Amino acid sequence: MNDQPTAETTLVGDEAALERLRALRGSIDNLDAALVHLLAERFKCTQQVGELKASHNLPPADPAREADQIARLRRLAADARLDPAFAEKFLNFIIDEVVRHHRAIAARPRQDGAPAS
Repeated sequence: MNDQPTAETTLVGDEAALERLRALRGSIDNLDAALVHLLAERFKCTQQVGELKASHNLPPADPAREADQIARLRRLAADARLDPAFAEKFLNFIIDEVVRHHRAIAARPRQDGAPAS
């Protein structure tokens, strides 16, 4: 058993602080849910991009577009007072997943039986 105090047990005597902690955590939970829904919508769009690329024999990755998006996101992050390096890591993670999906789409057989690429 861990006898180390936690934030919750340390604040037991301060109900106002505990209530504030619960409210902040509720906001964080809501924001996390919104992020998940936004990512789902984003991936619906990138799925369509992948289908379009595959049907026109375009490469799954577009390094120039990715570089532009990273630069754009770094500027947005800086303006929002978010660490641009963190924003770049986050976008790179998303881009890697999108490209993986696009490669999988391109590798699927087309309706006419021929590979997409």
